[in-house]
Amino acid sequence: MTAGVPGVDVPDHRGRTGLDRVGRDLTGNPDVVVRDVELLASGWHVLRRTTFDQRHRDGRWTTEQRETYDRGNGAALLPYDTARRTVLLTRQFCYPVYVNGHPDGLLVETAAGLLDDQDPESAMRREAEEELGVVVGPLTRVFDVWMSPGSVTERLHFFAAPYTPADRVSAGGGLVEEGEDIEVLELDVDEALAMVDDGRIADAKTVMLLQWAVLRGPFRR
Repeated sequence: MTAGVPGVDVPDHRGRTGLDRVGRDLTGNPDVVVRDVELLASGWHVLRRTTFDQRHRDGRWTTEQRETYDRGNGAALLPYDTARRTVLLTRQFCYPVYVNGHPDGLLVETAAGLLDDQDPESAMRREAEEELGVVVGPLTRVFDVWMSPGSVTERLHFFAAPYTPADRVSAGGGLVEEGEDIEVLELDVDEALAMVDDGRIADAKTVMLLQWAVLRGPFRR
């Protein structure tokens, strides 16, 4: 008897099967024909290798392979207080940046998280309360973007929302059972922008939301 492959024809540790089927039914681009999808790893997230035929602009067809890392989609939030010109950010240890040149791995960034089968707005309100300890006002959807399209499938939904000191319902800090240890930072928006300039803020989603806030958002002059 042939043993099943976890994540393909028998459940993996998260109960998933059919992970090698993703992408096989794509038909939106007639110049790309998916031939095969291999499941390389299915830890918490999923690594696949896809083989496809691609017709180039000069008419040539070639066979290509790409590895994609699927961690699900996520959302990021910039809470702002226009009366006091402040924003709420987080600081927490991120091993991937630590191993790639960040001096201590303590990254200053916006509240963010995976959707976990929720709609983006609900997921973002959940993360705001868990990480920042704040119940925010109406959400403004800023943009939806792919952050690392060369290899990561994640699409990130960006939001901004007003808050006041009265909306702080807890100290935040994240979920202890998930190993989170998050420091909440309330910063003057101009100080936050100065931190972008000198490299103390070096997280892409945070830079994008801060620049939006002063160019087109609540702090626009």
